[in-house]
Amino acid sequence: MPMSESFAAVLPEIVLAVGAMALLMLGAFGRPDGNGSMQRIGGFAILLMILTGIAVVGGGNAQAFDGVFITDAFARFLKLLILAGSGVAILLALDDFKRSGTDRFEVPVLVVLATVGMMMMVSANDLIALYIGLELQSLALYVLAAIRRDDVRSSEAGLKYFVLGALSSGMLLYGASLLYGFTGTTSFAGLAEAAAAPGAATNIGLIAGLVFLLVGLAFKVSAVPFHMWTPDVYEGAPTPITAFFAAAPKLAAMALLVRVLYDGFGGMFVQWQKIVVFLAIASMLLGAFAAIGQTNIKRLMAYSSIGHVGFALVGLAAGSAEGVQSLLVYLAIYLVMTLGSFAVILSMRRDEGPVEDIDELAGLAQTNLPMAFVLAMLLFSLAGVPPLAGFFAKFYVLAAAVKAELYGLAIVGVLASVVGAFYYLRIIKIMFFDEARPAFAPAAPYVHYVMMAAGLFVLFYAVYPAPLVDAAAAAAQSLRP
Repeated sequence: MPMSESFAAVLPEIVLAVGAMALLMLGAFGRPDGNGSMQRIGGFAILLMILTGIAVVGGGNAQAFDGVFITDAFARFLKLLILAGSGVAILLALDDFKRSGTDRFEVPVLVVLATVGMMMMVSANDLIALYIGLELQSLALYVLAAIRRDDVRSSEAGLKYFVLGALSSGMLLYGASLLYGFTGTTSFAGLAEAAAAPGAATNIGLIAGLVFLLVGLAFKVSAVPFHMWTPDVYEGAPTPITAFFAAAPKLAAMALLVRVLYDGFGGMFVQWQKIVVFLAIASMLLGAFAAIGQTNIKRLMAYSSIGHVGFALVGLAAGSAEGVQSLLVYLAIYLVMTLGSFAVILSMRRDEGPVEDIDELAGLAQTNLPMAFVLAMLLFSLAGVPPLAGFFAKFYVLAAAVKAELYGLAIVGVLASVVGAFYYLRIIKIMFFDEARPAFAPAAPYVHYVMMAAGLFVLFYAVYPAPLVDAAAAAAQSLRP
């Protein structure tokens, strides 16, 4: 492919990267006092996300730079979700950072840079491109977790995330080096040929490289047993940053996992399916049981996200186009539910500051009925109660597992969903039946807009699910069988 066509294929990433540099300069050389700089830079960052989304929609299918970078329906679907998640996360951060007195223009810039890395991850068609995208995302996330330097919890979260993230990156890089050593190539197409060759299933070096690669990626999606960083980082990081962590990076890492396994190791499906099944079962069970005793709502959301990663992995384990389609629908619905839930958590603020204990929601229905109703709808959806969107998300992945004859996995999924419903229903009981606590302070209007939009989506998704389902089907079909 000519170089000009290669650059055209990566136009969205170029727009976002150049925009991030421009925003950095604008923030650094803007107002001397820095007042309001985050709001101004954040507004430009959201506009930049929209422009990049337009560039993504207008792009076609191509392989750039000798096949290192690929754009297809799968990549476009995930990129639009990631851009939406990042843009909403910036929007949610503006009010919170302003109220806390930490008006840092670097926050939206770091989110934009992390988003560039995520988009590279989604389009990576080579182990080197995979690693560059992953590290660009991770380095920005480490800084975001510790962005409040005067807050001990934030600094601790950043340090834990960095140390464990560096360990997982090392494992991933070691796995990539093993794969290159045993196959002589870093491209997914070359790995696919090696995985389909006779004797690949018994090639210890190839299997070991794949296992190390999966360990690194499992850490990024916080699948059990590589989840240990998640609760502490979610609790310690600033709440808008936690919302970002729970949304966009999860989608990017899951997309990368799908791309690696389907495009790179489709010939070793039997080998990696067993690993994915184990990760799915462990994540669903731990997410269901470990969240029961949590009193901090951010830690509860951390364990909830681990459980939802397990359900998404059920679709991947099915090993079919229907399985990938169900996974993509699940990720889209999960993104909306997560951002809506964190919009409510960000609204849990009184005059003395934000509160995070679940008991602070007591009697919310008496002091703020619309907020209680929206949170109840989101929690019912997270629990998988029909006819809300979360029910269809779980139904799709479990149906794909049954179609693939993974009956045990589907049964575990149903049981984990029932157990997980307990801690969601407990919050609803606290909101509607406990004695009321003092009312929360009013949040910014756009926080309420995010909350309401998410509530309406999960409530009325069943009325017209076709656009999302059809787009996910087209994205799944673009992957190699």
